[in-house]
Amino acid sequence: QVQLVESGGGSVQAGGSLRLSCAASGSTSRSKSIAWFRQAPGKEREAVAALYTIGGNTYYGASVRGRFTISGDFAKNTVYLQMNSLKPEDTAIYYCAARQERPYSGDWYLSSGYNDWGQGTQVTVSS
Repeated sequence: QVQLVESGGGSVQAGGSLRLSCAASGSTSRSKSIAWFRQAPGKEREAVAALYTIGGNTYYGASVRGRFTISGDFAKNTVYLQMNSLKPEDTAIYYCAARQERPYSGDWYLSSGYNDWGQGTQVTVSS
């Protein structure tokens, strides 16, 4: 099992930036995929980005592509989500998740495929 702890959330004005961190502990060597999801009040959970921890491949949801960047520092067992040009519609609780299988373009966005989840961090973007 992998324990995940998110941090870095907060409040920012539209156009601003935040960097979220996801610190992993436990059986981290078994997690080939680390992903970020988000959920806004009254909305379904949405896939934001994913990272293949071995190959370095990255995947992004259409709503964040070009604005968000996922990266990893595996010496620190930490995955980051750099969020630029934030919009009010980016307001949500952001969760990181891990799974043993590597991500593919056809399945990385399915939350049901992830076994381990963090507790989430709130991001609020004001206009």
